[in-house]
Amino acid sequence: MIKFFSNPKNQGHLRGLADEFGDSTNAIRKELNNLTEAGLLIKVADKNKIDYQANIEHPLFSNLQDIIRKYLGLDRLLATVLERMGNVNQVALVGDYARGLDSGKIEVQITGEDLDEQYLEMLENKIESLIHKHVVFQIQYKIIDPEALMLYQSLD
Repeated sequence: MIKFFSNPKNQGHLRGLADEFGDSTNAIRKELNNLTEAGLLIKVADKNKIDYQANIEHPLFSNLQDIIRKYLGLDRLLATVLERMGNVNQVALVGDYARGLDSGKIEVQITGEDLDEQYLEMLENKIESLIHKHVVFQIQYKIIDPEALMLYQSLD
């Protein structure tokens, strides 16, 4: 579920998912079939293989995405960053979790003006104790990672 519902851009094919999760293709196939039959995943033909991705049109898509984001602690992470960081323009999830890999390391890029870097360093430890995952923050001029999952974008 993390693979497909943390970022709707994520896709995977049977063998790749089996390698990624260290499980048999039969076990992965069974789960993919169950999720596809439930309408949560859709199949996308790509040359001679079938990729799977989240069905963003499913009525439960946004609920499942919210559950996954809460499970990962992204809601608390975002609230804590926005609380005292300064003039934040964007907050984006990058790295493993943006690709749907539950590696235990959450990488977040932040753009903005007059951001409090000292607060950000202290924040890594605070958030790690809240969500029990290693967190790395980076202040960037611009978010350019094509797999980035935008968690926040200011209206300005």
